[in-house]
Amino acid sequence: MVLSKSLPRLMLGVVVGLLLGGCQTQPQKVVAPGVVPKAVATGNALAADKGRLQLDLPDAWGGDVRCGKFGCLLGAVEHEKNTVVVHQLAPNRTARLLSKFSVPYHPDSVAWLEDDLLAAAVEDGSTVDIFRLVDEKLVKVQGVTVWFGPRDVTLVNASEGRYRLLATPYSGSKVAWIDLPDGSAGTARVTQSTWCKSPWHPAKVSQLPKMSGGGIVVACLDDRRVVAVPDSNLMAAPTVLATFNAIPRRVASSPSGRWLYVGLETGSRNARIDMQTGELQWIAASPNGSVSVVALSDDLVLWGEDGRLVMQRLDAQGVVLESGELPASGFSTDLQVIDVDGDGALDAVVLNSAGTKSDVIYGPLWEKALQRPLMKK
Repeated sequence: MVLSKSLPRLMLGVVVGLLLGGCQTQPQKVVAPGVVPKAVATGNALAADKGRLQLDLPDAWGGDVRCGKFGCLLGAVEHEKNTVVVHQLAPNRTARLLSKFSVPYHPDSVAWLEDDLLAAAVEDGSTVDIFRLVDEKLVKVQGVTVWFGPRDVTLVNASEGRYRLLATPYSGSKVAWIDLPDGSAGTARVTQSTWCKSPWHPAKVSQLPKMSGGGIVVACLDDRRVVAVPDSNLMAAPTVLATFNAIPRRVASSPSGRWLYVGLETGSRNARIDMQTGELQWIAASPNGSVSVVALSDDLVLWGEDGRLVMQRLDAQGVVLESGELPASGFSTDLQVIDVDGDGALDAVVLNSAGTKSDVIYGPLWEKALQRPLMKK
């Protein structure tokens, strides 16, 4: 694992120092693969902020919230502890840890396939592991070999018990398409294709510039570009949508599909791409850059940074009209907005990849952000 790819370069010294200090005083307990510790309850809303829930979720490199027949479940990884976990997020703004499952060295991300079916990208062994939630316990169904250490697993489509997944690498340029034609326990078919260097965090989009239909887009960290493949030919050579001087960390489509937002790791600006014309617009940002992004509407966007979220309302040219911020527990690597308490307002689930706590920030997010003027960092 290369630490510089998981954190902006400016933060490396601080984080390495923290990690070394923790290693000297907090030796980790080793758990054999497959051991499922007993579930424990975690209802730890911060007393000072009733609109926020803080989760005990160390080094959460990736996660996915799905609201369905079991309520809202957060599947996530504890990267340094080598575990896949599931937390239940209750409507009363508490959380309960349902299950933990020990996996080989360094799980990086997860994706829900169904209400009770979860996939996890695990670096060591080069597998995507499939789990089923049975009586609130994770049970491993199978491990699918992809022949590289996967950083991300993405659900491309699901239909009548058949699934297509995309695994993308921690480093390198090979990606793997995984087809499970006969359900979660069926024999997987894996097809590789070549994209770009370090394609992190693929996203599905409903339209691509000057093309009919949607596809898959991804930020390429080491190639410093954003590329796309169309739904009509997922095995096609990727099309370059934009190139950058800074590292593009993550992309996110606006709800209508009109804009693709691009979080840039440094350089005092982010970007968005017009998905009809291909035009690139620049958006003012803090010098430390952004590591995650999600759009609440075409012109209302939420960026994840170190220790905070920044919300911006933009005009048609990408000029910032209003901005505000929300505090976060750490390095906001993964960000999702979803109504987890059922009050009709979107909430933000913020996963911290470099600390012990992650957050659920309850909406209305824009109104809360405006109450805190943006502070320069």
